[in-house]
Amino acid sequence: MRQGEVRFYIVKDFLTGEWLFNLSKDAENGKIMLKAIKCPAGLRFSQLEGKTMVFQDSQIEGMYYDVLSLTESDDSNRLRRNVVASLDEVPDVIKNNYTVRSYEDATGKKAPGKYLVTLNKPEDEKSLVTLFVLERAWGLSDTTPEKKLEEKEQMPKKQKAPKKEVDTGQDWSCPICGKAHRLVHVETDKKVKHVLKSK
Repeated sequence: MRQGEVRFYIVKDFLTGEWLFNLSKDAENGKIMLKAIKCPAGLRFSQLEGKTMVFQDSQIEGMYYDVLSLTESDDSNRLRRNVVASLDEVPDVIKNNYTVRSYEDATGKKAPGKYLVTLNKPEDEKSLVTLFVLERAWGLSDTTPEKKLEEKEQMPKKQKAPKKEVDTGQDWSCPICGKAHRLVHVETDKKVKHVLKSK
């Protein structure tokens, strides 16, 4: 039985929703396995449940690679993965935040159907998890990141509950240092608390 380390990550993505991943490292074989355990609701996203992304040790020191592919949906909501063949096909959010190189640069060899990869530091697990969402899920969303951000900005902001402070007129002195404090009664529409303020 092979032993390794497994971590779990909860991701709250503003565009697609909440995810649960597990990430396991196989240092002996130079691999990191990232698996979607729980996906956001929806016919498209639910098909990603149980899907994995594999990062492998590259010939570039300290970097692991992932073969770039994007998930797309047809008119019947069936998913397919398209291997990215040119830099023009790489979404800007990936180009701007990850190092994209050719498969040959990363591995020192050519392979049919493998063209571009992302290079990642294996210790930057947050970046690996984020890449799964960007490659596999963002293309399935019914809206764009720009529109989603615009919607959030237009939502009315929550007003802070008004706070009322009442001086109780009572003082309390620290028995150790003797410093005096005034007891203040503080109330909002949700709770009541008491604080000590320095005199």
